[in-house]
Amino acid sequence: MAKRDYYEILGIPKNASEQDIKKAYRTMAKKYHPDMNKDNKEAEAKFKEVQEANEVLSDPQKRAAYDQYGHAAFEQGGGFGQGGFGGFEGFGGFGGFEDIDLGDILGGMFGGGRSRANRGPRVKEGADLRYNLTLTLEEVAFGTEKEIKYKRKGKCKTCHGSGAEPGHSMKTCDKCHGSGQIRTQQRSIFGIQTVVHECDKCHGTGKVPEKECHTCHGSGVEKETVTKKIRIQSGLETGDRVRVTDGGDAGENDGVYGDLYIFITVKEHEIFKRNGYDIYCEVPIGMTTAILGGEAEIPTLDGKMKIKIPEGTQNGKIFRLKEKGITYRDRRGSEIIEIKIETPANLTEKQKKILKEFDESLGKKNYKESHSFIDKMKKFFKGEE
Repeated sequence: MAKRDYYEILGIPKNASEQDIKKAYRTMAKKYHPDMNKDNKEAEAKFKEVQEANEVLSDPQKRAAYDQYGHAAFEQGGGFGQGGFGGFEGFGGFGGFEDIDLGDILGGMFGGGRSRANRGPRVKEGADLRYNLTLTLEEVAFGTEKEIKYKRKGKCKTCHGSGAEPGHSMKTCDKCHGSGQIRTQQRSIFGIQTVVHECDKCHGTGKVPEKECHTCHGSGVEKETVTKKIRIQSGLETGDRVRVTDGGDAGENDGVYGDLYIFITVKEHEIFKRNGYDIYCEVPIGMTTAILGGEAEIPTLDGKMKIKIPEGTQNGKIFRLKEKGITYRDRRGSEIIEIKIETPANLTEKQKKILKEFDESLGKKNYKESHSFIDKMKKFFKGEE
């Protein structure tokens, strides 16, 4: 079977720079690395293919020969080293790959400056937790304090989180000798690798108790119920979250606490609708108030108040009440009032008669918009004749 083009394998053009080749190689090697694809023969074959392509293209001399002669440059009698790839130092057999630290390779692939292999014993960090909290519009408008109650892993009260039985101390782990890591060597398709694992006895901490705590059995943690008072700032919306430092689970063996994340949901209000830091409210008024003017009682987040309704107010009239919306830091939004004129229903015959007489008494100056519209309509249809 003919070999694939090396540039195609790495997904790069033939004029790719050394940096492009290096970047493409790391991406592909990470994707098909055997440790990332356990028992995947296809991935293993592709990884070997990627290694082979990089071996050639990352070397200026080999790349020049490949660009001129293709794969023939490295075949028997091709004139560039004897024995195909066996002629390449560090690729035929296992030369050049002795004692490779896989932690360093993967650390570089993922952009880490130091690999985990060099970090030594570490402090265990507890898991972050989630808490769902529902608030009213009034609570997020001004901020509030809420008391929450939840379960988590806390530090063992018997050993205070160390994992050691009271009266006993912690000692250096005899399996990893305090490093927190176990290093093993294995032979693979690209050489002998030094693979680093977390020590399964001390769980990476480098220390074990002389005698395990009888309460937590050496873990240093136990389940507990926590009650906390949380200050909720104003201005939050559904989907926002509040971080409570050290509110999560405790790390094992005197590790640090994770964080608690409170996810906010704001309940729909019966009267108000929210738009950012403004609130919106429809206020119905009677027809007589709209015609003659007067006052209307309206709700606000601060309580009831009255606003003046001008004479001849039309349906849909907007009033903006500044500083009556949602508080956020050093400012506050507005309350938007939209007037909805309510047409009276279930009239008596006497009321209907009075309204008809009233309507007949009105003229063009009383219905400016209606008469203007009628004039425009007449003009429009006259043009069709």
